[in-house]
Amino acid sequence: MSQWNNEPTDMRKVRRRQERLLVIAVVVVLLVVGGLTIGIVYGWQAIVTGLLCLVPGAAGLVLIWLVLRLIEGVLNRWD
Repeated sequence: MSQWNNEPTDMRKVRRRQERLLVIAVVVVLLVVGGLTIGIVYGWQAIVTGLLCLVPGAAGLVLIWLVLRLIEGVLNRWD
């Protein structure tokens, strides 16, 4: 017997979760794939120098995302 859930879906919650997972995926891909690419092309010792550039870039992306979330929260309070 299948059980049906007739509760409404909170699409805002789903969207926030998907955005968070997407940001995490982008940061991981940026660091892992970028680090591996630098290691393959320039040698494995260059990963340290490459990560010194990739980590602030990933932090910048996360910071932009957090600022946009903050703006969204402020605007939602005014509704």
